[in-house]
Amino acid sequence: MDDRSARLSLRRDAKVSARRPWIIVLVLVLLGLAVWGAWALAHSAKSGGGGAPGAFGRRGGRPPTTVGVAQASLANMPVTLDALGTVTPVATVTVRPQVGGVVTQILFREGQMVKKGQTLAVIDPRPLQMALLQAQGALTRDAAQLANARLQLKRYQTLLAQDSIARQDVDTQAATVKQLEGTVMTDRAAVGTAKLNLEWSRVAAPFDGRVGLRIADVGNLVAANDANGIVVETQVAPIDVQFTVPQDQAPEVAARAKGGALAVVALDSTRTKTLASGTFTTLDNQVDPTTGTVRGKARFGNADGSLFPNQFVNVRVTLNTLNDVVVTPLSALRTGPNGDFVWIVKPDQTVTMRPVKRGQTTPTQVVILSGLSVGEKVVTEGGDRLTEGGKIMLPGQMRAHGGKGGHRRGGGSEAAAPAGAGGRPSAQVEAPGGFTPSPEMQAARQAVRQACGADLQKLCAGAEGREAMMCLRQNADQVSAACKAALAKLPHRAPGGGQGGGAG
Repeated sequence: MDDRSARLSLRRDAKVSARRPWIIVLVLVLLGLAVWGAWALAHSAKSGGGGAPGAFGRRGGRPPTTVGVAQASLANMPVTLDALGTVTPVATVTVRPQVGGVVTQILFREGQMVKKGQTLAVIDPRPLQMALLQAQGALTRDAAQLANARLQLKRYQTLLAQDSIARQDVDTQAATVKQLEGTVMTDRAAVGTAKLNLEWSRVAAPFDGRVGLRIADVGNLVAANDANGIVVETQVAPIDVQFTVPQDQAPEVAARAKGGALAVVALDSTRTKTLASGTFTTLDNQVDPTTGTVRGKARFGNADGSLFPNQFVNVRVTLNTLNDVVVTPLSALRTGPNGDFVWIVKPDQTVTMRPVKRGQTTPTQVVILSGLSVGEKVVTEGGDRLTEGGKIMLPGQMRAHGGKGGHRRGGGSEAAAPAGAGGRPSAQVEAPGGFTPSPEMQAARQAVRQACGADLQKLCAGAEGREAMMCLRQNADQVSAACKAALAKLPHRAPGGGQGGGAG
């Protein structure tokens, strides 16, 4: 057994020795391939950095990044304060009966708008009518007694002048007249009270407003000043919105309010639709120590009933307007370890990172206080894929060349891109693959550019391409009727491609 094991071991050693040269050769070949690949990658990166757009298809350079761009421009930017508010009616009243009785009529519909003095319900008036007759009878009786007493007093005074009666009798009769005058006055008050109670048998609305759900039904016996009442009425036009202001901004808001009425708008939960417009009215007289805020109130006409009591809305107060400031789409602003920056597009279609200082912002735009000049182009989409000095390509170039390699040198994006607001070319923002719009799509886009030119200048200054289209749609309630009609006719791109208005 030992000899056999030794022979087997010798055979295995021989096989391994025979394979060893091939393994060494294979390792050397792999090392050579790795070294060659590293050298080729470094060489292609160097040669690709100076190539023209599309050179990666022929020379093996790094492909340019397709991005969307916009141009910085001068515009007027509103300085606003946003807060969460609650719609509060100016008045809320539980309409209670002022006399007791059986409800015989309900003269309103639940949720109906009513006018001040309008009859809402009727309480059985017959017992009140009887009480009025009783008071009127007592008044008639006592008035007759008073008339007789006055006549008797006049006779006594004549006899006294003739010295035919004692003065004591005259004085007693004068006191009787005074007593009956008081009785008649009391009877007149009783008659007035009976008339008032009879009038109160018709329950009326205390002000213009909206009634809620009915509390009492026909046939219910109600008591005077019943806590449940007949119905609850709220005043909805005008109506107030309460919101909170940070304590640090309260002095500025108060100062601006003294200088003139501050415009306030109520927005829906998405902050895209304006529900109503109003004016700022006042701030509370103290800071809430638990939240560090001050309550504010704004008044809205609410003639169309768009605001509902206890509704939550987003409030936007316009404190000031910054005139002729540099603005750019908000998507162009990026934040890095050293603060805010933008990607600047150079004439040779390379990008460079530039630090900027941001100012006032809106949902679509931002004011650049320093670091950016009017007319400079910034990257709005695809910036997360860029590097310092990297090459870029505009979607218009890819569409002009079919979205493949072999692009023209030198750009050509201005010629390929459609005109934006103010007649200047604007780079369209699309999927990197690009597509060729149909004639219907091109006609719809041209109609939007013509109909919405003024709206773009007013609401979306500096935005181009998809940014401009998104801005128009977010402010759809503020654009002109012609622009709304053009936007409605713009086809939408299907999820998988095809036509659409996303590029504007």
